[in-house]
Amino acid sequence: MAETLALDFAVPGQSRIVHLLVVPDLWSGMQGDDWLNNASTRDTFGSYLEGILEKDVRQQLIALEGRCAERGYAYKAVMRQGDPAECLLEIALQEQATLVVIGPPRPKGVTGIRSRMDMEKLARGLSVPLLMAARAAT
Repeated sequence: MAETLALDFAVPGQSRIVHLLVVPDLWSGMQGDDWLNNASTRDTFGSYLEGILEKDVRQQLIALEGRCAERGYAYKAVMRQGDPAECLLEIALQEQATLVVIGPPRPKGVTGIRSRMDMEKLARGLSVPLLMAARAAT
C-alpha cells in the first residue's frame, strides 16, 4: 500500500525511493525463555526467528526494487533495528527526504511484523510532509 503510493508520487528520473525496513527492538529479546529451557534450544529458536524475518524483508526488497527499476526511479534499501519512529526520523534526516510515506497498521491475521509506530513522535519530529497510505478495502 505505502509502496504503491510512494511510486505514484515519484517522478521518473528525478525521484529516489528510500525503502526503510525496521526490525523493532522487541524482537531482539524474543528468546522464548518461558518455554525453552536450555541455551542450545534458545539459539535454535533465535536462528529460526531471524530466518523468518530475513525472508520477509528479502521478499519486500526484491519486489520494490524491481518496481522502481521498471519506472525509472533510483532505489535504496535501508535496514535498521530499533524504535520504528526513531529510525524513520533518523533516515528521513540523513537521506534528506522531501516526503515520508508509511503504510497503515497491519491488520490482525495478515502475515508479517505487526510493530507499532509512535505517530505523535513521528509527526512532531518530521520536518517534511507525512503521508499514510489507506488500508486496503476488505
